[in-house]
Amino acid sequence: MKRLFVLAIMMAGLLNLNAIAQETAAPSDEITEEELEKFAMMEDSVMSFYESKNAELVDMIKNNEAIDGAGRYNEIKAAWGNEEKMEAANITAEEQAAYQEILDFTESLADEVRTLKTDLIMDKDFLGASTYNKINKAMKEDPAVKERVDSKIAELKDQRENDNELADGVGR
Repeated sequence: MKRLFVLAIMMAGLLNLNAIAQETAAPSDEITEEELEKFAMMEDSVMSFYESKNAELVDMIKNNEAIDGAGRYNEIKAAWGNEEKMEAANITAEEQAAYQEILDFTESLADEVRTLKTDLIMDKDFLGASTYNKINKAMKEDPAVKERVDSKIAELKDQRENDNELADGVGR
């Protein structure tokens, strides 16, 4: 009987401990301003990298001597992979090689962006996977959180663009 009583008290204590653990775990689901800032900085860093690489891609297309501009690039793109269309568009071997180089750059760009984002997410000092997952989940479940994140990202983008304009003005 004594054992049963002691066992009942221990079970009640464990249940109480479990309830306390859940209560203390709940606030960790709240997103702090620092976490929000880190998430927005990660997204802005990835976007900044993508924009700079995309500018390289546009330059590669516009200034490619073999392709001769964006118009011809679009013709090649429309015919790519279809021998009849490629013949009808008179796409040369040199243009094919140049277009393939652009495609390879585009593929590598996607890989680089994915790698950068993954590295920033996994870096506990920068963001951390748990924080990323927590904010991502909250954004899907709560439109107000998504709005806060989007607003913070927009602020960082505006700040980055203003900094770039100032840097461009100083360099002139």
